[in-house]
This record gives sequence, structure tokens and C-alpha cells, in this order.
Amino acid sequence: MNGAKVDHHHLAVEPPRQIDIRPPEEPPMPTANARRRYLGAALLAATATGAARAQAWPSRPIRIVVGFSPGGGVDAMARLLAARLSEQLGQQVIVENRAGAAGLIAADVVARAAPDGYTVMLSDPSMIIARAMGVAQAPDAFKAFTPVASAFRLPLMIIANNDFPATDPATLVKALQASPGRYTYASPGVGTVQHLGFEMLKRRTGTFVVHLPYRGASQIIPDVAGGQVPLGVVSAAGGMTQARAGRIKALALMSPDRLPGMEGLRPLSDAVPDFDVAPSLFVLGPAGLPAPVVATLGEAIRQVLAAPATETTASAQGAVRTYGTPQQLTQAMTRDAELFGRVVREQGIKAD
Repeated sequence: MNGAKVDHHHLAVEPPRQIDIRPPEEPPMPTANARRRYLGAALLAATATGAARAQAWPSRPIRIVVGFSPGGGVDAMARLLAARLSEQLGQQVIVENRAGAAGLIAADVVARAAPDGYTVMLSDPSMIIARAMGVAQAPDAFKAFTPVASAFRLPLMIIANNDFPATDPATLVKALQASPGRYTYASPGVGTVQHLGFEMLKRRTGTFVVHLPYRGASQIIPDVAGGQVPLGVVSAAGGMTQARAGRIKALALMSPDRLPGMEGLRPLSDAVPDFDVAPSLFVLGPAGLPAPVVATLGEAIRQVLAAPATETTASAQGAVRTYGTPQQLTQAMTRDAELFGRVVREQGIKAD
């Protein structure tokens, strides 16, 4: 130091700073009008985004899941639909068979799929019936899926051995009423539409016929033709060829449909008024399928079913086209649930 004195009395000492520890004031709440404007803009943006995505659909292959093995009626109609939709949509549509548990395995696959329109199923009433029968793994068709469109009906045929004493619906009912408990009938299994349809016939006519449940339909026609069982219920597609060949009798259709080449085959409603049972086939997607995708796919299905070529192919395989909107499909599924549920309750039918 140089020895100069420092005047401590004249040093400027800065006072300590005050730190404000209070929380900052919250910004003012937006007005109700401002909130509405913000929410409206957000909703508009989300709608525009969803619409843009839907407009891009489909941009990759689509799969139609079927709950039954290749070669059956449902599989045949799924393949017909897939081929025509591929042309209509400009994307490959493939059929994926997930057979087992009366269609419930396929239903589970689709219910768990992303709701983006790339996984749908062609279903029949099997899971609706399973639900009515109390099957634990049966999904709720009205909650687990999005209805897209009705597509086909598969008329059912009552067949008989050539020695059976009937030739049409009226003589069939008379023969059953005349000999309660004498006859048996075969169906593809407990809880199938074939089974429940014949049980409805029994109740409506006051007859008693013993049910023989088979594991599938493939052996029913040979056994009826061979006399192992006098009566059976099969798809019209399965029975037409054998009936034309004279190996079995085709006694009645369970629905008031007409099939090319089988114009003489009468419906059960000739003898039992308003009788109408036939499995419908319909397209479902996972729950939450976007409305624009439903509309696009549904319109494509409508156009496919309207084509004369589709009618020709379907009728040759014993199927009838029955396009229906999502709303009409929901109504039809509701009717099926009520109809088959009543049969299950009244006849005390239990799952195997």
C-alpha cells in the first residue's frame, strides 16, 4: 500500500437487495367466449386431420378375417367379396382364416385390432348366439365392433334320406307330428343357426325330434344319404348338388328365398307361416372405426353387391345378396339377438 488514508465514513455501502419470494400472479382466466373459440379451433383441426387420414384410406392391403375353415359358405363369400373389393378399392384385400370356437377366435382377433380399417371380419350370427348361450369368451357384438354393412344370406335346407315319407314342407310337418320321437336330425353342432332353426321348427309345430350334433357339416350329407340319420340341416349350397343328383331329398328351405336351379324347393313358411331362419353374413370392424372409413368401405361393398357378376357367382354358391347400411345391420343384429336368445331360453340350450 502507498500509505494513503481511507475515509471509511465516506464509503458508499449498497443496502442488501430484497428478494420477492411471493408466487407470481396467475394470468387472467380466458373468457367463456375465448374458451369456446379455442375448443372450436382444436376440434376443427382434429376433424380436418381425421378427414385427411380417412381420405388416404386405403393405402395398404386390407384383411378380412373369417372364423371358419377354407371351403365353407362363409369362406366362399369372403373370397368373392375380397376379390371384388380389391378391384373397387385399388388395394389388395385378402382373406385370413382363423377357424375355431364357432367363430370366436376370429372375433377376438378383430376386436383387438387397431381401428384403422385394415382389419375387418365377415361374420355370421355365431357370436351373437354364443353370447345368448352364456359362453364366457363371447364378445358383445354391439360394443366390441363397428357395424359396416350387411352382405349376404346363406339359405338353409332341410334334407332327408330318400326313404323318408315326405317331399315338401307340408308333408314334412305331418310326418313329424305323426311320429313324435321317432326321427332324429343332424346339425353342424350345438348353437349353430342350423340347430336353432330346427328347434324353432319343433316349437312352432309341437313336434319332438332328437338332435344329433355333428362337429361340422361335412359328414351330414353322406350320413343322410346312407341312412345313418334320416334328417339334416345344411346350407343350400352344400345340399343342392346332391339333391339334384338324387342322392338325398331336399324337403324345404328355412327361409323364403329362391335359388337358381332349385325353383321347385319350397320354403317352410308354406306350412309354418312367417317362418324365416337363415344365417346372415355381415362386415364388422373393431370398435371406434372412423366414420369416413366406414362410409368408404360400406359404399365399396354396396357397389360390389350391386354388380350382376356378384349376383351370378353368389347364387351359384347358394347365397343371396343382402346389402344393408350400418344402421340396418345394427337392427338386423338386434333381431338375431332377440330371436336366437328366445330359442336358447325356451329350449334350455346349453353350450357344449
